[in-house]
Amino acid sequence: MLYRKYFKRLIDLFLGVFAIILLSPLFLMMAIIIPLDSRGPVFYLQDRLGLGKKTFRLYKFRTMTHVDRQVHKQVFGNDPEVTSVGKLLRRLKIDELPQIINVIRGEMSIVGPRPCLASISHLFDKNTEFRFLAKPGLTSLAAIKGSIYLSWGEKWVYDRLYVAKSSFLLDVKIILNTFLVIIFGEKKFLEHPDSSLFKLDTNNQQVTS
Repeated sequence: MLYRKYFKRLIDLFLGVFAIILLSPLFLMMAIIIPLDSRGPVFYLQDRLGLGKKTFRLYKFRTMTHVDRQVHKQVFGNDPEVTSVGKLLRRLKIDELPQIINVIRGEMSIVGPRPCLASISHLFDKNTEFRFLAKPGLTSLAAIKGSIYLSWGEKWVYDRLYVAKSSFLLDVKIILNTFLVIIFGEKKFLEHPDSSLFKLDTNNQQVTS
């Protein structure tokens, strides 16, 4: 497909560079506010699995008191390890913005399956393998379906569906709906996938996304 093979990367580069320039004042503000709120670095770096299961270093604004966490679980805003500033950054998805750097570097795309940790590979099911056929995204189909409230198996159903139906129009729809999720919150858009689409993983364990 021409869009996926050529134009998607060009769009990612254009939007990525534009976003970095536009958001540079916000990045500078975060560089000041985050260290003032709690001790530690501005950025949180973590290895994730990308296209073809290739490992890359993912960037996020630090939102927690622990820099190196060993417990992999879904983290909500009321978690005691989340900093005061971190709660706001997570609610507005600002903590994910440094991944624009990953987009520019070609490790990620604006839209695609969210990059996951290699440490949860024991949970992978048949749907998971399809998500590694595309670059991971800053936002995703699962992200506009209530991501943090979905099991990994349900997220991977949406990832497989995205890979199967990937198109320019679908990417535009996901990007526009991502802004609605940021404004109104993920729970309002929670939509569990139809189990008839693909076989769901029955393991509902949640980990950090």
